[in-house]
Amino acid sequence: MAHALSLDPSASPLDYYGYELRRQREAHGLKQSQLGDIIFCTGSLVGQIETTKRVPTRDFSERVDAALGTDGMFSRLVGLVLRSQLPHWFQPYAEMEATAAYISTYQAQLVYGLLQTEAYARAVLATGMPDDLEGLLAARMERQRILEREQPPLACVVLDEAVLHRPIGGRGVMREQLARLLEFSAHRWMRIQVLPYTAGEHPALAGAFTLLRFDDHADIFYTEDMIAGHMTANPETFKEASLHYAHLQASALSVRDSAALIARVLEEHYGEQDAVA
Repeated sequence: MAHALSLDPSASPLDYYGYELRRQREAHGLKQSQLGDIIFCTGSLVGQIETTKRVPTRDFSERVDAALGTDGMFSRLVGLVLRSQLPHWFQPYAEMEATAAYISTYQAQLVYGLLQTEAYARAVLATGMPDDLEGLLAARMERQRILEREQPPLACVVLDEAVLHRPIGGRGVMREQLARLLEFSAHRWMRIQVLPYTAGEHPALAGAFTLLRFDDHADIFYTEDMIAGHMTANPETFKEASLHYAHLQASALSVRDSAALIARVLEEHYGEQDAVA
């Protein structure tokens, strides 16, 4: 079993977090159980985080900062820790996504990651049978913080109608997820459109893709398969993908009609009267 004092703080953000947590705790003369009492968790959890056996959450980090007076250090560090929990092949995209000024995405199978509820994300991530589901889930929720910024990216999301009908996690989870989409439909910097079945064939039959635009960086085209992600800044590729996306938006329902369809599917397929959580 790893001990915090034997950790190499330069090995990873998680190692650095655990090393600093123990150093700061001991500097305040606190045992793990005592710090746990102060921040309303068990001493065992504190120990597991100090030895990198558990990934810290943002809530945990904020409580530690308040308890130890560390001026937001752990709250700042936890973002790096959580991002490091993402699959290695996905991390470059996540870093670009976090700085994008404009996000345009088409999703054929699932709700876009930035719009997923925690329960929906858990059900999706569990299909990959990961070793650390909780770490991956926390990392996905952390990605969504870009939508809470004072100046969030302008996000345009086109969802295939199939996304609304596929019961990921069961009816209860879908009811919550579709309600979340309706909340986002009123967001100033968010446009959600549904591509209806009646649109027939379209340029993105090959699958989902995302376009990222930046104020000070070359634009990015991103797609992924079952194993890995693929990202390119090739201008011709981005131009062609942008044309495809424009066709998708033109074929999709308007924002208002999309919200009406989401609300109808929510009521007719995932209503509370016969829902199974």
